Amino acid sequence: MKIAVVGTGYVGLVTGTCFAETGNQVICVDIDQNKVARLQKGEIPIYEPGLDVLFDRNIEEGRLKFTTDLAEGVKDAEVIFLALPTPPGEDGSADLKYILGVANDLGTLLDHYVVIIDKSTVPVGTAEKVRAAIAKNAIVEFDVVSNPEFLREGVAVEDFMKPDRVVVGTTSELAKKVMESLYAPLVRQGNPVIFMDERSAEMTKYAANSFLALKITFMNEIANLCEKVGANVDDIRRGIGTDSRIGKRFLFAGIGYGGSCFPKDVQALAKTSSDYGYDFRTLKSVMAVNDDQKKKLLPIVSEYFEGDLAGKTIAVWGLAFKPYTDDIREAPALENIKALLAAGAKVTAYDPEAMDNVKKILPEVAFCHTAYAALDDADALMIFTEWPQFRTPDFEKMGNLLKEKVIFDGRNLYELSQMADLGFTYYSVGREPQNVKELA
Repeated sequence: MKIAVVGTGYVGLVTGTCFAETGNQVICVDIDQNKVARLQKGEIPIYEPGLDVLFDRNIEEGRLKFTTDLAEGVKDAEVIFLALPTPPGEDGSADLKYILGVANDLGTLLDHYVVIIDKSTVPVGTAEKVRAAIAKNAIVEFDVVSNPEFLREGVAVEDFMKPDRVVVGTTSELAKKVMESLYAPLVRQGNPVIFMDERSAEMTKYAANSFLALKITFMNEIANLCEKVGANVDDIRRGIGTDSRIGKRFLFAGIGYGGSCFPKDVQALAKTSSDYGYDFRTLKSVMAVNDDQKKKLLPIVSEYFEGDLAGKTIAVWGLAFKPYTDDIREAPALENIKALLAAGAKVTAYDPEAMDNVKKILPEVAFCHTAYAALDDADALMIFTEWPQFRTPDFEKMGNLLKEKVIFDGRNLYELSQMADLGFTYYSVGREPQNVKELA
């Protein structure tokens, strides 16, 4: 099948590369000339494990190409994916200007039947707006389909090639047949392609991400209560996660969710609810709790240093919002670092992939080439991302490098008994602090 993917951001690049891997002829379109030039030279602008192997193979075999020319990209396409950004506005609504701008252009370019697929996360009713924008200038038949993505950064290639399910919103029988053929190689093991109307598909993406954000936030609230009653959130997680009605995933307490999806999608669903006159109270609570949770460790750090962080050096492990990505959008580390700097502290930081992105916005941070280098002569360590290399470090070396053996862990990486035995002052989330004096 001949496929055009408009937009070479995270979703567009993974989508285009993976469909090329299943034998399709894919051309990706982007207005960013520098990005397209890099892609044409074989350079991937994002970090995503496993993507490079598929990218290189399909470039070499001629199935994956890139252009800045929309007309060239869609000339012979049987399907056109719109994988464009929908950034949140100040009121939380999703900005559709990029999608509708391309839709307007497509109407003048189409000369044969084609299925246009909304891959971006978009509010309910967007498929109708895209259809209307194209129809203003179109002289041929076309269909607009909603096909939301459910990719997790860090395992996006696996998620795409082996999806739990594929959601397709369309009322067109012809478009349905095209989508069945397109996804057939990816669901051979029987995972479902779920067909529904366009509005239901659009709502499904927001509902899924908002529910997962709710699970994370609920466990963070439980963790905060655990600290007050003397319970251990890890034990509670195991106790409820084995209930098949609840499940084990998204129950880890910490310093809140971030990234490109959960914050934006929760805000957008809340805005849609408001637009339709519904007070979605649980979503409002999710957003408020998560905002507070991101800054949970700051008062503890301040109190530990008796309210004076001026001149202190705080080492930071982890800058990305989650491991296996260089994405720093809505990352809890950023708010914390800004607050530390504002309080007069010096920050030394290490992240395996995200440092280049943070350098652009926080140049005053001292970025280090190794995790241990960040600890050298630091007064304390704060952990914001659960990269696997942080899970089993050389604790003796850490203790020797730090001025004080104190860790503020926002991801609960270490066992309490281990920290107690090693003599570290250790604060985590929803668990009893170790080797610390009673806080006032």
